[in-house]
Amino acid sequence: QVQLVESGGGLVTPGGSLRLSCAASVSIFSINTMGWYRQAPGKQRELVAIITRRGNTNYVDSVKGRFTISRDNAENTVYLQMNSLKPEDTAVYRCNANLDLLTFWGQGTQVTVSS
Repeated sequence: QVQLVESGGGLVTPGGSLRLSCAASVSIFSINTMGWYRQAPGKQRELVAIITRRGNTNYVDSVKGRFTISRDNAENTVYLQMNSLKPEDTAVYRCNANLDLLTFWGQGTQVTVSS
């Protein structure tokens, strides 16, 4: 079992920044991929960003150039740096980890972008 705990969400004005953290209960060194998903009210969940064991990253088009995903294997933590936030980024953000054939989820953290 892998437990994931997100933190760092909150209320921010448009153009602001937040950094989300996802702390894992196990070493993330061997976790195949870790990612951030989000789901806004009335919308489907979407993959925001993903990072592989080798550090390769991929982003949904709407956040490219604004969000950066990174991982700190020593701290067993994955981060999502979010800059130039827009109201449409408002959602519950959840951390995801894929280990072999198993998928694990965090409980989520709310991000609200509003003036």
